[in-house]
Amino acid sequence: MTLLELEIGAVAHGGHCVARHEGRVIFVRHALPGERVLARITDERKGFLRADAVEILLPSPDRVIPPCPFSGPGACGGCDWQHADPAAQRRLKSQVLGEQLARLAGVSASVPVEALPGGALGWRTRVQYAVDDEGRAGFHRHRSSEVIPVDRCRIAHPAIQALPVTTRRWPAGSTVEAVAASGGETAVLTRAGRSGALTGPPVRVREVAAGHDWSVDAGGFWQVHPHAVAAFTGTVLEMLRPAPGERAWDLYGGVGLFAATLAPHCGPVTVVEGDRRAVAAGRKALRSLSNVRFVNSDVVSALGNPRWRSVDLVVLDPPRAGAGREVISLVADRSPRAIAYVACDPAAFARDAGLLLGLGYQLPEIRAFDSFPMTQHFETIGLFTRVSACAVRPR
Repeated sequence: MTLLELEIGAVAHGGHCVARHEGRVIFVRHALPGERVLARITDERKGFLRADAVEILLPSPDRVIPPCPFSGPGACGGCDWQHADPAAQRRLKSQVLGEQLARLAGVSASVPVEALPGGALGWRTRVQYAVDDEGRAGFHRHRSSEVIPVDRCRIAHPAIQALPVTTRRWPAGSTVEAVAASGGETAVLTRAGRSGALTGPPVRVREVAAGHDWSVDAGGFWQVHPHAVAAFTGTVLEMLRPAPGERAWDLYGGVGLFAATLAPHCGPVTVVEGDRRAVAAGRKALRSLSNVRFVNSDVVSALGNPRWRSVDLVVLDPPRAGAGREVISLVADRSPRAIAYVACDPAAFARDAGLLLGLGYQLPEIRAFDSFPMTQHFETIGLFTRVSACAVRPR
């Protein structure tokens, strides 16, 4: 593979930094802005190259020794920033968010990415392991199907690290998922090969949040950082400031976490969720909240119903790809006074922000949280309102 000496430029969305060589853009992993590195080209595309920094000739003051021995060039692809100090990781993520907002939404904002309690290791409460041909659990090499066996995952919750996942043999080619629920239970699920079908009976765990208990599928969606739910629901409540009698929608609402948070402070809350198992769990958990109802439907179909004409508050928590033009238009057409948009991808957030800004909304507040330390990922929550001219006020 070709080796190049490169001067590393700015961080880019995706867990790498940008360098240039002979007019070509190179996306370099395991590097930091301002460094000079020796990089190995790993992939060549028509418009750009990919590379790994295999030797650091001039290190950044933000560089640290990765706490995980399986992190680095050609190794586990799960973490992107183990070689950066945690505070520097958050600054890099802030720069990524700023760049995406400027490029895709035309918004100039410097939004600090806030740390959640607990530090950068031992936080992940749901971990998926791949299994190699010898039955050993591990993780995929970056951009590869090859499995790297590990002794343990350093970002996994201590309760997961204590489970006998990496010390035993599993069916070759399967996937093993380990879960540490907020209610104190742990579970290990095995899925067969490419089908992803659960090989044992369904397992349920207890999750606790917003003053309620949920019994959910162990393999279903739940925020993986122990402090994420409290941070996100608290932020949405503070941003929307619901008033008695106001009507709210919780779109892509899952089991109704945001609905549970809003319901004591407003009028009727409607949760729209396409996963029937999540809807069933939410209905059971929130049965004491008479003003919360669940609609088992995709969001576009639900909002296409002409009876859904009036709403004051909206929580948008779409999948990683974002809500998209059709949903954004359907929501804006109802003219809610405030929208709280919760996003796990800064590019998707910025694209949808641009749409909302073009439909008469403004963006008075943005917060971001480092809910996935050591990785490129983080959460962004934005408040959109129809209030008269106001500046972006990041916190």
